[in-house]
Amino acid sequence: MNTYLLVKWLHIVSATVLVGTGLGSAFYLFMANRSGSIQAQAIVGRLVVKADWWFTTPAIVVQPLTGWWLAQKAGFPLEAPWLILTYLLFGIAGACWLPVVWLQMQMAGMAERAAAEGSPLPARYGRFARVWEALGYPAFAAMLVVFFLMVNKPAF
Repeated sequence: MNTYLLVKWLHIVSATVLVGTGLGSAFYLFMANRSGSIQAQAIVGRLVVKADWWFTTPAIVVQPLTGWWLAQKAGFPLEAPWLILTYLLFGIAGACWLPVVWLQMQMAGMAERAAAEGSPLPARYGRFARVWEALGYPAFAAMLVVFFLMVNKPAF
């Protein structure tokens, strides 16, 4: 296998891990938040935070590095409109993701404390969950468009 195909494979796998982990984590925390079980929220919250550090963060690093390398080797100008839009959308997703990670850590901590104490979740948890969810929609939509752009490389 040549280096280009190996890097392309890594780019595709990291994109899949990035979006797949994000969607899976969001689904499970979304459902745990609606379960009425503080114990479930505590467990899922803790695991979602781990998934972001273990899977999403490395994929976020690998994506632009492999993408830049592939564009260079394939001869795409880095200022091609589809690439500029990709950078912008990746940045939007990242700008949503950074506060999401902080919110997840806060929510996991609140849920773990409430579960350990046998107390209800603080009202702040619900506010954080709403913001967390609201940030997830544009981030996920942006990444879906990035997938489209990676595959189609449209001429604008």
